Formats: sequence, C-alpha cells, structure tokens
Amino acid sequence: MRVHKLTFAALAVAAGLSLTACQNDDAGTGQSGPSSASTVSAGATASSSGGSSDSGSSDQGGAKDSAGTSSGGTGTAAGTGSNANAKVGKCRTDELEITAKDNTIDGDPDRTVVVELTNHSGRDCTISGYAGVDLKTSAGSLSAKRTGQQAGSAVLKNGKSTYFPINYPFNKSGGSGVRVTGLVVTPPDETKSVTLNWPGAATLPVTDGSGSPVKVGPVGSAGQGG
Repeated sequence: MRVHKLTFAALAVAAGLSLTACQNDDAGTGQSGPSSASTVSAGATASSSGGSSDSGSSDQGGAKDSAGTSSGGTGTAAGTGSNANAKVGKCRTDELEITAKDNTIDGDPDRTVVVELTNHSGRDCTISGYAGVDLKTSAGSLSAKRTGQQAGSAVLKNGKSTYFPINYPFNKSGGSGVRVTGLVVTPPDETKSVTLNWPGAATLPVTDGSGSPVKVGPVGSAGQGG
C-alpha cells in the first residue's frame, strides 16, 4: 500500500506540474497574441503616419515645382517681351521736333546756329552721323559742308534732345552779302526734311566760289543748345 500511495502521490505531483506547465503555456500564448497585435498596430500607425508625411512632402514638392514652373514661365515671358529684346530703331524725321537758335558767343571767329532735335516718338531711337543742312538764300540753295569730326552713335531717349552746330563766317565785307531766308534740315539717314526760320545773321559774305562757307558738325557735337 505504501508503494501505491507513493506512486499515486508521484502521479499527482506530476499531474500538478503538467497542469501548471499547461497554464503557463496558455498564459504565454495569450500574452504573445496581444503583444504581436500591438506591434502590428504600431507598425500600421507608423506606416500610416509615414504615408501621410510622404504624401504631404510630395504635395509640398509638387507645389514648389508648380510655383517654380510658374515663376520660370513668367520670367521667360518677361525676357522675351518685345520691349526687352527688340532692337532700337533709328530716329525718324516725323518723330523729332527740330528747332534752331542763334548761339554765337562774343569772341568766336565764326557765328554759330545750334539745331536741337527732340525725340517725341514715345520710344527710344538711335541717331548718329551728320544731318543734311541747306540754307535758302537770295542766290539759291547753299549746302553746308561737314566738319569731318568723327560722329558717334547714340540712343536718344524718349523726351530727350541732342544738338549739332552750324558754323558760318561773319559778313565783314561791308556789302549787302547774300541774304539767308530759311534753313532746311534733314536728320541723319532720312530723306524727309524740315524747313525752319533762319535764326542767325541775316546775310553771309559773298564768296569766290571756292566752296561753301557754312560748316555743319555731327549730331551730338554741340552741348545743351551750345
């Protein structure tokens, strides 16, 4: 009987240990499930958050690209505008207001008339070289000769003026000389002329026919009316 009791006791202990082990395994398995689910949930949240972040970044990047393209387009449009790249055209007679005034200074060896050309075209224009100058006289038309001074090219801003001089000798002959009745000016590279009243001395000395006593300087060779 003692042997059987010990055997039963041993079996009971073994059964108890086995039951405890089974309970521990079940508990471990139960804990493992929630832990795994929590991890997946955390992973899904992180993934969702990451997706949101990526999506936001992509949208922001798209906005930047869109803004950049828009800005680039505007810049290109401005850069290729007709006002930005168009060549400045030459000044036309009809776009210039042309006036003349006497500008003789005491002590000068010759008398001087200064012609002013004012740009009223509404745009900038280029002007260079010599204007054509003819004096209407009692003896016929008299063309001025160029001084030979080098002529530079310049852009005449809208509303601004440029000047050139006409030089001619004093009439010291004591005679009536040649009476001047008008001034004809043709801007450089133009064929259309403007006729003005002559603002200088009334007469020129009679010459021996060896050449014109009237000289014209290039546009820009006279200052503010002088």
